[in-house]
Amino acid sequence: MPGLRFTLNGAAVTAGDAPPTTTLLDWLRARGLSGTKEGCAEGDCGACTVVLEDGDSRRPINACLCVLGQLHGRAVRTVEGLGRAHPVVQAMAQGGATQCGFCTPGIVMAAWAWTREGGDPHAALAGNLCRCTGYRPILDALATMADDGAAAPAAVPDSARFGGFHLPATLKEALALRAQHPQAMLLMGGTDLGLRFSEHRERPDTVICLLNVAEMQGVAATRDGQRIGAAAPYAEWLAACRADARFAALVPYLERLGSRQIRALGTVAGNLGTASPIGDALPVLLALDAEVETSARRLPVAAFLTGYRRNALTPGELIVAIHLPAPPAGALLAAEKLSRRHDQDISAVSLAACVEFMGGVVSRARLAFGGMAATALRAPEAEAALLGRALDDAAAQAAGAALRFTPMDDHRASAAYRLEAARGLLRRLALRHTHPELPAEVHA
Repeated sequence: MPGLRFTLNGAAVTAGDAPPTTTLLDWLRARGLSGTKEGCAEGDCGACTVVLEDGDSRRPINACLCVLGQLHGRAVRTVEGLGRAHPVVQAMAQGGATQCGFCTPGIVMAAWAWTREGGDPHAALAGNLCRCTGYRPILDALATMADDGAAAPAAVPDSARFGGFHLPATLKEALALRAQHPQAMLLMGGTDLGLRFSEHRERPDTVICLLNVAEMQGVAATRDGQRIGAAAPYAEWLAACRADARFAALVPYLERLGSRQIRALGTVAGNLGTASPIGDALPVLLALDAEVETSARRLPVAAFLTGYRRNALTPGELIVAIHLPAPPAGALLAAEKLSRRHDQDISAVSLAACVEFMGGVVSRARLAFGGMAATALRAPEAEAALLGRALDDAAAQAAGAALRFTPMDDHRASAAYRLEAARGLLRRLALRHTHPELPAEVHA
């Protein structure tokens, strides 16, 4: 489609006749850029990793979940855009950090982004699966890498329309489109809905992509907490929590939410909109009494989630932002998840808690669980069991005994496991309070 344009490996390109719902992975490979691989087509393996560039920023994303329409006005780099002589590529080769090579291009791109963004190298690889080389030589190679200092053009996304794919730039424009196309797919980062394009090969007639809406951008610290724009990716929320001591307790939890690739595109508003019972953000929002700001009103997250994959949005409404209150001074804020893998895995059970104290005993408790019902929910009976007690193991066990969930029973976890695991997370919460010097998790 002639008008759909972006920067690829430093050069301006147009998408030609490709539908805007074509995944970037398919488009690249059809044009001979086959370094970007297809492993799982659902954002789990990282073989399709490419990098979104925006001035000094580099964010790895999964090309299998990103569609061309989302990239209009942005800049992307693939492994071909680095070339064989690039220091990151050479470090991988010289360090024996590649074997069959299938996963290597995605790891190279994740590593290249990491040299700019920094942080834990293990976390940099959390979204990249390597079955044959083993991670030790890859981590050793990362230890020798440094930022190459290369800059990229700043992203200039704007209002655009490509057939039935709409990219509004303002809330007014988005609402007009919503009124005109009430059945249109609403697309944010696409880390959930993107599976409909990549795995199920759906091609909806009308898509309203909200990533460019000005009123939905950014994460801002406020006197009361945070305002999380509907289009702000998890990466921005994580950065805001790292910079704000009031929310520091959420950092380890958010670092386990997906991978860097998923956090670079996925949004909290998308998590709310799809209303998954295992959405990792939802227990946190419930435990802190967050509110959803729509284009028409503000309502508590608890009222917004109305059932399995259902929410309270009316046909004419859009999520604009989430308002997240900070925990009161002296409160215990904690967020936990249990999953088969530590990184890049869906929760079997999750818990977010905000517990307030007066005179050494619990004066208020908010306990929210994911994976225990058709939607994320508070546990009022367990909360009541903590009131007036010291938060110790006995209190946690009493709260666990008071849980009134009939948990889901599926391939991820049995109902019996989920209930026992939820009780274990309550005991871990008490240990966080009584023994803050101990690690919350022990790793091999």
